[in-house]
Amino acid sequence: MTEAKNVLGEKLQLCCTSPITGYYRDGFCKTGGQDFGMHIVCAQVTEEFLKYTKSQGNDFSRPAPHFNFPSLKPGDCWYLCAARWQEALADGVAPPVVLEATHARPLEVCNLDDLQKHRVIRNY
Repeated sequence: MTEAKNVLGEKLQLCCTSPITGYYRDGFCKTGGQDFGMHIVCAQVTEEFLKYTKSQGNDFSRPAPHFNFPSLKPGDCWYLCAARWQEALADGVAPPVVLEATHARPLEVCNLDDLQKHRVIRNY
């Protein structure tokens, strides 16, 4: 099995463990055949983005225990669907992105320059 790469072409870094994120709930934005939404953008959510995604029918501010989802507050990191991040960008509410922890596959639908303009640096 090959090592997962981030959008910078480097080894994929941890996104978040509090709350625990990732399609596989291992803290990494890894993907597989069952992840049809490509949930692999490591974003630091903002109040603006939380309101936006709720208006789009996905309320991250409420827990969903059946999906092992705790709820999010501004400042939390979470893996997002690449298409949703792109939609948020088009609507002017894209949250900051941790490039080191964002899987390389979003480059299929997102522009690296756009991701870099929304980069947030985290100390691991």
